[in-house]
Amino acid sequence: MQIYTPDEIASMLKISKHTVYEMIKRGDLAAFKVGNKMRIEETEFERYKASMSAIPARVQESKGNPQHSLQLAGSHDFLVEQLVKYIASEGTEFSITPSYIGSLEGLMMLYRGSADIAAVHLLDPTSQQYNLPFIRQLFVHEPLTVMRLASREQGMIVAKGNPKDITGVKDLARTDVSIVNRQKGAGTRFLLDSFLANENLDPAAVKGYENEEWTHLGAAAHISRGTADAAFGIRCAASQLGLDFIPLTKEQFDIVFRWTPENREALQHLIDLIQLTNFKESIADLDGYDAEEFGTIIYGNHSTEE
Repeated sequence: MQIYTPDEIASMLKISKHTVYEMIKRGDLAAFKVGNKMRIEETEFERYKASMSAIPARVQESKGNPQHSLQLAGSHDFLVEQLVKYIASEGTEFSITPSYIGSLEGLMMLYRGSADIAAVHLLDPTSQQYNLPFIRQLFVHEPLTVMRLASREQGMIVAKGNPKDITGVKDLARTDVSIVNRQKGAGTRFLLDSFLANENLDPAAVKGYENEEWTHLGAAAHISRGTADAAFGIRCAASQLGLDFIPLTKEQFDIVFRWTPENREALQHLIDLIQLTNFKESIADLDGYDAEEFGTIIYGNHSTEE
């Protein structure tokens, strides 16, 4: 299999190598390290090119005014990827620009007014509730709407056949098991830490705990290559790479809209597209997702009719 350097990817895409590193950081392009050098597999490069070709050029408004771009920040999720592509394919008068930086940082960007939408799956260890405890603590007066997208299966991603016979989180403390972790602030990392705490395991005792990836697919790719034995992640990532999966819990994945006079029309259009079109059918193609509550407004202090 061909392995590319960031410089080679930059040359083939006719962009700067700094842009390639930013794509890797955002999670748009999965990479791995050889020593302190970044490398990208040919299959991942082809996947990226295919995903980009599925998104047509952004539609401009008929009068020549620039299209409104909604900024989405937060957790990486395959359903969010599908949503971004769906919006682009519909030729709407707005687009979504995603930045996959983790649930916590996504909420902070929303709080700072640097994003219009946050994608989150944060477990509050005290209440054992997802997302709303963090949202209510951060946002007091800001007009918000929280929508449930789906429930996802989270667990251990392991190699096909589970050669290390990993059965749960407690096995991560074994000396013959190494993991790849998600970045600080990721909801999946929050969840792993909660499981480690329940097992009274010190993260320092987990080999590879400090090794970070920015997307589920990037973490699963380490298992596929054999550079790690396990990763905490979602079933869909394991399925896409033909890996085994040990289910441990179901989590709630939500998107948070922060309303402003500038984005109000675009956000309302987005909600209509999610709730009233066939976008829900996208979930049927994603393993490990439950769409029973898809599109349900679970919290709101703002009327969309204002």
